[in-house]
Amino acid sequence: MTTPYHALAARFAGLVAEGRSLPLGGFATPKRPAPAANAPKVLIFSPHPDDECIIGGIALRFQREAGMRVVNVAVTQGSNRDRQAGRLEELRHACEFLGFDLVQTAETGLERITARARAEAPDEWRAKVTVIADILREQQPAAILFPHERDWNGTHIGVHHLVRDALAVAGDTVRCLTVETEFWGAMDDPNLMVELTPEHVGDLMAGTSFHVGEVNRNPYHLLLPAWLQDNVRRGGELVGGQGGTPPDFNFATLYRLGHWDGRGWSKIEPAQRLLGAGVSTGSLLDAVPKTP
Repeated sequence: MTTPYHALAARFAGLVAEGRSLPLGGFATPKRPAPAANAPKVLIFSPHPDDECIIGGIALRFQREAGMRVVNVAVTQGSNRDRQAGRLEELRHACEFLGFDLVQTAETGLERITARARAEAPDEWRAKVTVIADILREQQPAAILFPHERDWNGTHIGVHHLVRDALAVAGDTVRCLTVETEFWGAMDDPNLMVELTPEHVGDLMAGTSFHVGEVNRNPYHLLLPAWLQDNVRRGGELVGGQGGTPPDFNFATLYRLGHWDGRGWSKIEPAQRLLGAGVSTGSLLDAVPKTP
């Protein structure tokens, strides 16, 4: 049996096949206005090189709509020590392409960032928490991105706890919007869906392609649009409300907003849970309670 949907499915498959012939990285850095010297910062605490691209849609929009400086914090450089230097070089090029600053946590990144290491080696863990707390104090971010607590991958979950512990150590020296991200494991309760345009998605795919060693193993940069489309399906109900009419987005990422007030962490609700491309991400900062 043949229906129009069979032809449509074939075209989807054909696009992925076509993508396999496209170049990986090596693209010229686009000319963009530099952020102001005193621009507020958004820090991405990336479990691995490439996470800055995969979950970075909201960071791109913060950069382009709110004039924020995006700083990618390379928490690890992967677990394969033979690849750590190479992955750092790929990461530098990806960040340069997207206009992100880059901060290393250590010469080859931190290692053993897992919930198990947190429980079994508390002294070693405290030293790593101190590294992240020092970065938070130095950078003074207006917003931070980090994985949610059930993002399946062991290092993603470890980075969640690492950042949470570092906020507690930094205490009232840091106050910021917190943006929890998902990739390997979906959140049950995201409260923000951020629309991405084809231009945003193209930038994220091209940025991911700079991670040549990884996408040669698994060409996930080509499947990024499908994941972003599925987020619209999920987010229309999870964020917009069960049984509601989903927004007319083609691509989106899902997040969970919170706030670190210097003493504790609390979830906060954005004024608009379905943030279309026509609404500035700068409005999300208005959800942060004012310091008394």
